[in-house]
Amino acid sequence: MPEKSEAQKRAQKSYMEKFARVELRLDPDQRDQVKACAAAAGLSVNAWISQAIEEKLQKDSAEG
Repeated sequence: MPEKSEAQKRAQKSYMEKFARVELRLDPDQRDQVKACAAAAGLSVNAWISQAIEEKLQKDSAEG
């Protein structure tokens, strides 16, 4: 794979600055469950966790 151009590096950096990074600690069994669920849903672990958070936020918001 060829090395990224300077323009590609700047574009990626600009894109990534739109997001906040969060560290999550799971025990190995939980991690394996999350990975399996994400794979079964055809999602990355990040996408699966983001979706789970969004669903929880919507549920809590609807409850008041």
